[in-house]
Amino acid sequence: MTDAKYDVLAIGNAIFDVLVQTDEGFLAKHAMAKGSMALIDEARAAAIYRDMGPATEMSGGSAANTIVGLASFGARTAYIGKVKDDQIGRMYAHDIRAAGVAFDTLPATDGPATGCSYILVTPDGERTMNTYLGAAQKLTPDDIDAGQIAAARITYLEGYLWDPKDAKDAFVKAATIAHDAGREVALTLSDAFCVDRYRDEFLELMRGGTVDLVFANEAELHSLYQTSDFDGALKQLREDATLGIVTRSEKGCVVVSNDGVISVPAFPIDTLIDTTGAGDLFAAGFLFGLVRKAGYEKAGRLGGLAAAEVIQHIGARPQVSLKQLAEQNGLPA
Repeated sequence: MTDAKYDVLAIGNAIFDVLVQTDEGFLAKHAMAKGSMALIDEARAAAIYRDMGPATEMSGGSAANTIVGLASFGARTAYIGKVKDDQIGRMYAHDIRAAGVAFDTLPATDGPATGCSYILVTPDGERTMNTYLGAAQKLTPDDIDAGQIAAARITYLEGYLWDPKDAKDAFVKAATIAHDAGREVALTLSDAFCVDRYRDEFLELMRGGTVDLVFANEAELHSLYQTSDFDGALKQLREDATLGIVTRSEKGCVVVSNDGVISVPAFPIDTLIDTTGAGDLFAAGFLFGLVRKAGYEKAGRLGGLAAAEVIQHIGARPQVSLKQLAEQNGLPA
């Protein structure tokens, strides 16, 4: 196996985030399930946007947030995701490249606009997402660069990719190329409602060896195994995945593997502002620790550090250098 050009390559829905701080009444008015991610059409997107107050707009997308976090730690990174050649799509491409991430996916020249997610943040910091996939759902197997995939130590995929059919095929193609090159494949389950939609398929990806590493939060884990018994679900995850990482908010995380079970505490924070991107940035820190061979415990601490940074401000991407933050907290790579 040749040396890797990239530490991690991520594939995901390229989505532009529109964030607004609101209240429970707004969610009720628009019949939103708090804490969920719902797929919406262009008409509903327009209705939500019309009713929203002043918003913060920035590039987003789950796997993209993770890969930007990895780049902030100093990792060598690449991203595959579909935008349209429109104003927002060009901003998106600029933002991810400016973060130090290789992004070569050709933009769509026709069809729907670049995807947007309307994210409502309530006073408790919980985020409720309404996503118009737009051009993101036009990602196809032809967008998968076999050379790039083979050159990445880990290919990281988001569960949201399982919604569009062509993206699902692109996901499987990338996993096959990665394994043929002797690389590893990681999956984040993304959202408990996403797991509800594709539970059997996600389990088959794990049990069939299509993915090696699985990231989940507690809600996603319970949804995956349809049980409220955390320890029982964790035991099942240990059997189904080569490596499983479960985040538990203020309780930290649990890592399960053939070597056993490790619990890592969360990093303390001053004020919870916005949980958007917490899981994405946790994955960034953990994967960085993994590719630097830091061990599962230190990887968990790096993940907790990155998550703690991102939940203390609006937006799903770090506002400081995570590399410097790790050094300041005694966690140099």
